[in-house]
Amino acid sequence: MKSRKIEIAPSILSADFRALEREVKAVQDAGADRIHCDIMDGHFAPNLSFGPIVIEAVKKSVSIPLDVHLMISNPEKYIANYCDAGADILTVHAETCSSLENVIDEIRGRGVRAGVTVNPDKPLDLIFDYIDKVDQVLIMSVYAGFSGQKFIPEMTDRIKKIGDEISERGLSTDLQVDGGINDKTATVCAGFGANVFVAGSYVFGAQDYRERIEALRNAAEKSIARN
Repeated sequence: MKSRKIEIAPSILSADFRALEREVKAVQDAGADRIHCDIMDGHFAPNLSFGPIVIEAVKKSVSIPLDVHLMISNPEKYIANYCDAGADILTVHAETCSSLENVIDEIRGRGVRAGVTVNPDKPLDLIFDYIDKVDQVLIMSVYAGFSGQKFIPEMTDRIKKIGDEISERGLSTDLQVDGGINDKTATVCAGFGANVFVAGSYVFGAQDYRERIEALRNAAEKSIARN
């Protein structure tokens, strides 16, 4: 398998929005590799978060990539908005796309890395044929909609299936996991091939961001070394 480095992506959904600029700069300074931005529309995801204007603000505050996850209906209508706002990686849910291939092509055509995912109750078959067409596959280990949810253990089967496929095809596609990530779950996920870890409350709920980011990275690296 092609080398894929471990990356930690703190999710700003758990940040203190009263001081968002300070928060994103703090996790960048603490060693984060990406800033994860969850976009929810109150329709596909049963909650509302924020839109392109916040992406623009965060983009001006940090130099690391913005990893934007669209948990919205009809994402094809908004690809341009989020790419223009500053997304470096844009992930969509296959179950919300009328033509996933067209959405992927549009994202990449705008010079942005494309990612694909599905909710835990949707079949991986929706994304399996696109693994070599995207830059990232995201395995949701919780349901889209709220921060602070517990990791769903059964999702490790999905991580392994995609991880094995990436390995067998010799791809450099990132395998990201989002939901209930801490040092223990990161250890498990890395053992099955995950290399990008989204963590919200585990990082932003701590006093020492650097300590938590390093704990995630160390846990993942040690797990990979053992496998």
